[in-house]
Amino acid sequence: MEYLKKFSPIIVAILMALIPAPEGLTPEAWYFLSIFVGVVVGLIVEPVPAALVGLVGVTLVAVLGLVDPSPAGSRNWMLSGFSNGVIWLIFAAFMFAKGYQKTGLGSRISLILIKYLGKSTLGLGYAVAFSDLALSPFMPSNTARSAGTIYPVASSIPPMFDSYADKDPRKIGSYLCWVAFAATCVTSSMFLTALAPNLLAIDIIQQTTGHTIQWGEWAAVMIPTMLPMFLLTPWLAYVVYPPTQKSSPEAPAWAAAELTKMGSITKKELMMLGYAVLALILWIFDKQVGVNGTVSAVLVLCLMVLSDIISWEDVITNKSAWNVLIWFATLVAMASGLGKTGILTWIGDLVAVYLQGMPVATVAIMLVLLFFVLHYFFASTTAHTTALLPLFLAIAAPLVPAEMLPRIALMLAASLGVMGIITPYATGPAPIWYGAGFISQARWWALGAIFGGLYLAAMLVATMLYV
Repeated sequence: MEYLKKFSPIIVAILMALIPAPEGLTPEAWYFLSIFVGVVVGLIVEPVPAALVGLVGVTLVAVLGLVDPSPAGSRNWMLSGFSNGVIWLIFAAFMFAKGYQKTGLGSRISLILIKYLGKSTLGLGYAVAFSDLALSPFMPSNTARSAGTIYPVASSIPPMFDSYADKDPRKIGSYLCWVAFAATCVTSSMFLTALAPNLLAIDIIQQTTGHTIQWGEWAAVMIPTMLPMFLLTPWLAYVVYPPTQKSSPEAPAWAAAELTKMGSITKKELMMLGYAVLALILWIFDKQVGVNGTVSAVLVLCLMVLSDIISWEDVITNKSAWNVLIWFATLVAMASGLGKTGILTWIGDLVAVYLQGMPVATVAIMLVLLFFVLHYFFASTTAHTTALLPLFLAIAAPLVPAEMLPRIALMLAASLGVMGIITPYATGPAPIWYGAGFISQARWWALGAIFGGLYLAAMLVATMLYV
């Protein structure tokens, strides 16, 4: 079984390549699609690190000359993702997360919220949720944000009430775990820079439609859509999955003691806060100030290093950031190859026949619904984005007016965060919170269906209003 898992991407790619190319596709395009499907399988089962899967895929395509027959053209295509601005924006934002962790600002924000909101269990739920909200615009790794920053603080609370995974989990631990996880799914959709695949998605959209979705454009649609969901989540969890411990007087005292240990806010924490606000302002008003979002992110990164918020050693040894850079750069190149080889046009023409004649709003709703539900089959939001977003855009292109396509594309991309709620494996932080053991697998799937249905309904309403 281990060998089957390890070689499954290769087996799938070879078996698919042995099938004759269907009508409308060249043999080169069919071989490229075979390798692409093999890469997606590799991203799902991960026989080797995901970044290596992508690197092997683009290298093999370049060696075979499937996108461009010339050696120089193949080389340029293979490396095209590494010159992509969005990839470097993601890399820089990972360094913001490092700054939050090194200065202690992320933990301080969480503790302050617990101190002032944590007198009741419901208040603790809101404190944990607002901690995520405060960090989400600046931390595109929801794993680093939720599992790396929020989890260490939140996981310290249940033991104070004698609530453990194997002893009275429903007392308080189960509730806090679910609220923390659900909140990060909502904030991941609320802000463009709250989830790394969001940024990958807008690059795919730019390649497909020629329209670049800006931070403010995303926020104008998704903050009104997701803010009610965010405010509702702790209360709904309190009703649907109620804790048996209703008050938590110990939590504010514990948070106050932890803040005392941390001491007064430091100069570096204030500088980190200032840099985060500066980055956010530059992202929101990029058109007015005339500075590209990636350039703004790299500028703030340089300021962080020069002011010793993080060290240059932190930059060059941040394995997660470099791993994501290689991973996403190769996936961007693979996604662009779908268009260059004519595969997207071919698939779009095939599927469009079945949706022909439907109203634009109906097409948009069906696409968002299907895009969301298909995430049950994916253990990676990145794999989902790479495999399905180009395909769904290709399907939509011949069915809707050209000016409407970027709007539908935004709704598809914006659903990537909230779809992480549905399974214990659907997004990066899910295995961490599920692995804490407070929530059984059956309960997790049931809660995922309830909250997933609510979040999907919000996305469908927003789609009707926006499109």
